[in-house]
Order: sequence, then C-alpha cells, then structure tokens
Amino acid sequence: MITRAVLFGLLTVTTVTDIRWRRIFNWTTYPGIALGVLLNVLASVFATKALQGTDPNQLPSDAWQDSLLGCLACFGLMIVCYVFFGDLGGGDVKLMAMTGAFLGLYAGLEVLLWTFVIAACMSLIILVWNAGPIEVARRMGAYAWFVARHGRGTPVTEADRIPLRTKLFLSPSALIGGLIVHFQWFSG
Repeated sequence: MITRAVLFGLLTVTTVTDIRWRRIFNWTTYPGIALGVLLNVLASVFATKALQGTDPNQLPSDAWQDSLLGCLACFGLMIVCYVFFGDLGGGDVKLMAMTGAFLGLYAGLEVLLWTFVIAACMSLIILVWNAGPIEVARRMGAYAWFVARHGRGTPVTEADRIPLRTKLFLSPSALIGGLIVHFQWFSG
C-alpha cells in the first residue's frame, strides 16, 4: 500500500510539472525508479522473514525481480515508441519506467496500455475541441474519399498537419491509468 501511495504522489508531481512546464523532471523519475525497486526489495525481505518456518512452496515471489522486469519492460516499450513515433519525450520514457519499477511487470504494462488509450482519447477530444467537429469530419471524409478512389492513402503535407496537432501530456494519462489498475475499475 505504501508503494502505491508513493507512486501516486510521484505521478501527481509529474502531472503538475508536465501540464505547467511541459517537462517531466529527472529529479522525479530517477529517484522514483530507485525508490520503486527499493520498496519492492524491502517488501520481499519483510514478506520472506514473516513467512520463515512455513512451507517453502508458499513463500512469495521476489517482488524486486518483478520490479526490475516491470521497469525494463516499460522502458523498452517506451524507447521503441520514442524512436518510431517521435512525439514522446525522454521524460515520458522515464515516467513509464518508474511506473513499472513500482508496479512490476504485469501491472506496469497494464498501466502503460491504459496510459496510451487515455492519451489517445484525450488527444482526440483536444483535436475536436481545437479544430472543430466539422473540420475534423471534413478532413476525415476527404481522406477516405481519396483512399476509396485511389486505393491508397496520400502523404499528408505538413501544412495539413498543423491544425491537427495537439499537445499531449502523458503524465495525467499515466496517473489515471494507474488509478484504473489500482482500483480495478474495468476488470471483469
């Protein structure tokens, strides 16, 4: 419980700095990664000591290994997105690595997926808000008509992209994704 409270505190700080200054600072993410692994190491040690003398098959798995795997998996996936999609910053990569360090492999990846889904929805809402629903529908219709006539898409010019650009803040999406996973709001 302490681990998640610390994570949500750090995600709140990164959300504020991301929205206010468009930056996720290293003074939040680097210590956050180390703290996530350290808290999971302590959890493993205390859980193992509490269960000494019990059946060895019932000992808990090492949370620190899960923490490192979560950190590396989230970092690796974000590096791929950073390299291929380019709209992400290095702070976003470290933010998700920190989340994986706190939550472990499966919960970290689940938060990462929720983060992308929420960020995409927020981006679409901002796009429609800024460009207007009629303009978005007109551009989508024109593109669909071109594809239907020519069987393929046309390269979109930079001038066409400018009105459609949105500022994407990944930290609020990560905070909401973390809350969804923590409270299991959409689990079956």
